[in-house]
This record gives sequence, C-alpha cells and structure tokens, in this order.
Amino acid sequence: MSHQFLETKVEFLKGVGPRKAELLARELNISTFADLITYYPFRYVDRSRFYTVSQINDESAYVQLRGKITGVQLLGTGHATRLSATFRDASGSIELIWFQGIKWVKDKFGADEEYVIFGKPSLFNGRYNISHPEVETWAMHSTQAADTLQPFYNTTEKLKAQGLNSRAIGKLIHMLVTSAKGRLSETLPDEILRAKNLAGSEEALTNIHFPLNPAALAKAEQRIKFEELFFIQLRLLKLKILRMQKLQGLRFPLIGELFNSFYHKYLPFELTGAQKKVLREIRADLGSGHQMNRLLQGDVGSGKTLVALMSMLIALDNGYQACLMAPTEILASQHFATISRMLSGMPVKVDLLTGSTRKVQRKLLHENLSAGDLHILIGTHALIEDTVIFSKLGMVIIDEQHRFGVEQRARMWSKSTVLPHILVMTATPIPRTLAMTLYGDLDYSVIDELPPGRKPVKTYHFFDKDIPKVFGFMKRQIAEGRQIFVVYPLIKESEKLDLKDLEEGFRIIEIEFPAPRYAVSMVHGQMKANEKEAEMQRFVRGETHIMVATTVIEVGVDVPNASVMVIENAERFGLSQLHQLRGRVGRGADASHCLLITSYKLTTDGRKRIETMVRTSDGFEIADTDLRLRGPGDLEGTQQSGIVDLKLADIIHDERIIREARELAIAILDDDPLLEKPGNYRLASHLNDMNRIKTNMGMIS
Repeated sequence: MSHQFLETKVEFLKGVGPRKAELLARELNISTFADLITYYPFRYVDRSRFYTVSQINDESAYVQLRGKITGVQLLGTGHATRLSATFRDASGSIELIWFQGIKWVKDKFGADEEYVIFGKPSLFNGRYNISHPEVETWAMHSTQAADTLQPFYNTTEKLKAQGLNSRAIGKLIHMLVTSAKGRLSETLPDEILRAKNLAGSEEALTNIHFPLNPAALAKAEQRIKFEELFFIQLRLLKLKILRMQKLQGLRFPLIGELFNSFYHKYLPFELTGAQKKVLREIRADLGSGHQMNRLLQGDVGSGKTLVALMSMLIALDNGYQACLMAPTEILASQHFATISRMLSGMPVKVDLLTGSTRKVQRKLLHENLSAGDLHILIGTHALIEDTVIFSKLGMVIIDEQHRFGVEQRARMWSKSTVLPHILVMTATPIPRTLAMTLYGDLDYSVIDELPPGRKPVKTYHFFDKDIPKVFGFMKRQIAEGRQIFVVYPLIKESEKLDLKDLEEGFRIIEIEFPAPRYAVSMVHGQMKANEKEAEMQRFVRGETHIMVATTVIEVGVDVPNASVMVIENAERFGLSQLHQLRGRVGRGADASHCLLITSYKLTTDGRKRIETMVRTSDGFEIADTDLRLRGPGDLEGTQQSGIVDLKLADIIHDERIIREARELAIAILDDDPLLEKPGNYRLASHLNDMNRIKTNMGMIS
C-alpha cells in the first residue's frame, strides 16, 4: 500500500492541483508524495520563546513578539503601495510592513486586541522592521498546542508568487504526513531498530517535519540519516556480490615473460611500497576468476601509470589485449608517449587513437587491432566507436574516470564477449567517507607515497601588487634553464567577473618577456586540436620558456624541465583544481615552485583555500578541506554518481554514521548475501523499490 501511496502524483494532494504541481516539479523537483514527504526543513525556529522589541539586534534571526497593533496606514501609490502597522509592547515599538496581500491584511487588526507576531527583523534607515510577519491573536495562539520548533522550507520566488512560501509548503506536508499514518511500510527490521535505538519510520517522518522538542528532532534525524547511508551501502555491496556471483571474469593465472622482463630489465625506477601493495591486490583480482572492478586512487605523480602498464602486461602475458582510455587528447597522447618510452625494446605493439587520428592511420590501426597484432591501444572517446573491434580484450584502464559519462564507460565493456577486467584511476584525492559512499561497490586501492626523487613543490602566496617580484623570479628561473606555466581562469574578458583574461595576460607577458630573448606559447580549450598539440610540443621540446594556458593543462602535461607554476586569480579555482595544477611541476630533479596570485579581496573560503595550498601538499588533506568548503554536490563527477540523492545525511559531518552503516551492511550480507532470510524481508523489499527507479551504477562505475 505504501508504494502506491508514495508514488501518487503531488497534484492530487488537496490544495495543489496541476498548475502548482508543475511549478513544484520544475522549481524543487517534487513530483510525487514521496518527493514531498522527504522534502525536509532546512531550519527550525524555537516558537516557545518570546522576545521584547528592545531585545532585537543585528544578530536576531527570527523573533516572536507579544503586544498590540496601535496604528495602520497605507503608504505610497501604485506598484509602490505598502501597508505599515505599528506594533508595541512594554519595551518599545517596531514597524510591520506588507507589500502584497494588502487588502486581506488592512482591516484585520483590532485596536484593543493582543497579538503574537513572528518574523525576521531587518534594519532600514536606522530602524528595525518586520516584512510580512505571521500574525495571530493571543487568544488563538494560547489555545493551540503549537509545536515549539517551527520548520522552515527552502522555496523560490516563483513558488512564493503562487502562494507556496515556507509556511504553505509546511501545511501541505502536514496534510500529507497526517494522511500517511498507517500507510507507510517500515523499511528496517525491528532488530536493527532496537540495536541502534532508532525511531520507527512514521515517528521519524513526523518529527523531522514537526518536532515537539529538540530531543525528538535529534532522534528523527538520526533515523533518517542512518537509513539513507545504510541503504546506499547495502545496495552497493549487494551489487558487488551479485557481480562476483553472476559475472564470471577472465582468469589470468600467468605472470609471464612480458611482466617479468619489464620488471627486471625496463623498470624506470624502484617501485614504492604503495605501488607493490596495489599490484599485489590487482594480481589477486586477475587470478580470482571474477571480473576485477577496482578504483585506483593516487595523488599527482604517485606512479599510477606505471601500475596500470604492469597490470596490462599481465593481460598480454595471458593472451589478451588491453586498452587505456583518457578524457582528453593531450592526456591520451601523454600516456602513449610515456608507455611507448617505457616499453621501448620490448615486443609489445602500442598505438594511439584519438579524434585527430588520420583516416589512413585509423584503417591500419583497426586492421591490426582486430587481427590481434596490436597489443595495447591508448585513446580518447574514440575507443568506444563501433568501428573499434578488439580481437581479445581483457583489460580496460580508465583514467580520470569521473570525466566520462556512464553510457560512454558502459560501451567500453561491450567490446568483449566476456567482461574485461576494469581498473578506473583518478588523481583527484577522494576523502575516505566520500569514496565509501560513491564507490562502495568497487574494490579500493590507494597509492599514498611518491616515487623516490620527487621533491615536494614549494608554494607561495602573492597579491597583485607583487607581480614585479614574480616576474623577477620567473626571469631568474629561466636564466637557470627552467620552464614556466602561467595559468589563467578565463579565455576572454568577462563583464561579470573582474579577472585578468588569458589574452591580456599573454600580451603582458610578451611585453615583459620580449623576443628573441624569451619565447612564449599559449594553449587554451578553444584552439583546434592540432594547434593546441603544436604549441604544447614546442613547450615539451623546450623551444618556449613560458606556457600561458587555461586549465586545459590541468592533467596530462608532463614536462620535467618545468619547475614553476604561476596561477593568476588563484582564489577563483577550487582546491582540488589548484592541487592538480600544482602537480604539473615538480616532475624533475630540480626544486619546483607554485606561485598563487590573488587580489586583496578574498572571501573567507578563498583565504582558507590559499592557506591550505601554502601549508600542505597532502592531496587527501586538501580533498577533505575542499569537501568541507564546497560540499559533495560541487565536486566534479559526483552529480552523476548519485551522491546528491542524500536528502538529510551529510558525508562531511556524518562519518561515524557512514562507518556504522557500512559495518552493519557488511555483517548482514556476510550472513545472508542475497537477503533471502525472513528477517531481511524488509531490506530486500526496499532494495527492490530502490532498484526500480535507479540505474545500475555498480556494473558500470
């Protein structure tokens, strides 16, 4: 009964109708009873407390007053008409103002009546007033069993214009919660409710919207947060079990000639302990007979590409092909150059396929690939084209996987009759709580140390007025034979943002660093691919001293001789992006530097980002700070991953609940992997409901 009730269209709720329903769907993504009943308040105000007029100050959010309305008058004309009323209590008076609904309000007040006023004070011309307050008589207020905590709901100007302000939304939800009683199925087993001391679902829904006291609200929040996070974990872990049971993978038992020859003769440097640990985890996956589905996370420069290459060599040793897909041509080309160099002298055929690959080259590549003569194919989205046919694809590596859409990634696995092994990599550090929530169904490996010889990049903060110092430092570095990146956030000047644009910056640097003594190149995302590649290669070959660029160089540019990264308007970049950009230098043996240039006008968050960058180069600390500053919904890639489905839980502050939920989910599935036992009926039923409306992300993460 509960499913049918919750899936009812919201237009059938009394007081809504088709017009308001369409607006609710467009403005708040509320289409069904389920959407509305889980549209939780963003704030609660204590209605048990009364203030006096004299107690109102700049820190007053919402106040509740008791007194009399002593005068009412219309002010202004036409569209500027407003209704003003004077409200008094024993301590003083305050103006009440209405700009809308004036005819309903102006004759409503009696001179001898005592009223309760509730609203948000604002300061105008040195005096406080309250616009559109809630007003009720003291007699009416005192006879009601009013909730002590009043909920406030986010709304929009378009909804307010149709009468759907916070109070009106609350009334609709109150009506829905009342009619839902006895019609909602409990989703958690009684055993879990008792063990975790959780409220039942109806009690939680009632008290999350209309709590009688703070204790009731806290218990409701605990229940709803736990349920959200628990079912995310249960669903992801169950998908992992099903994948391992139903989707048999290729078994690669052989660690053969190619892997061993590379390890003993061609390895460019000694593997770190972290790289060895990850390789052991991957080898165990490849020999298990189940499809590997592993997330490899490693900071910039930690050696993920080397681990990926050695994993692909295991596939080759067992008679299969491998491919590596990257999101941009620059990054794909970089991987191709790096891997080709590492394999130089070995009997392994590697090729590159991008949108820029010429027709003649493409035809030969396709022939070699389908014949099995091409062992490793590196490329961009071009790899998923129907014309790309492998002979025996056994291993798929996806770099910076969050930049690919779900369908694009899924099409990659269709290249093989048996699902190939999957290794997805990211250089964007993900806090552990976010990884557990986003990628809970994937096995998870971390490379958390840098290869020997990599020196930490020294980071400094300069203001705009310090530019002459920065230019002087750049000239000294060039004189010592180094190269420099200068990054801008925009390509062309924006009227909305007072930022130096790339083209202006390029002109200034050409003046400050004149030819022929200095050579300057420029790269940005609006250039044609061949132009961009030509400019990039000039810099890679050392023909230009300075590369002026946008964030197109954030990933995939490996120039060991580039030892300085200058970031203009650094306050406009997110922390993770600043960290990625900084990772473009420090790749050689020389000391490297990152110079962050900002205006004096820094927001609190902007200052925090800059201070974090100067203080630490720990990618995980940076990611954690970024998550706290921006929230999970703003992080790249999380939108498509379902993290924003969380209605109440907060992965930043609810780490303890995430861990408890995951531990419980693991324990339940260890005992009953398919949730077939009678005691798990509610869990299985609710998961089925979730799966009806969600894409199976676990199979294609």
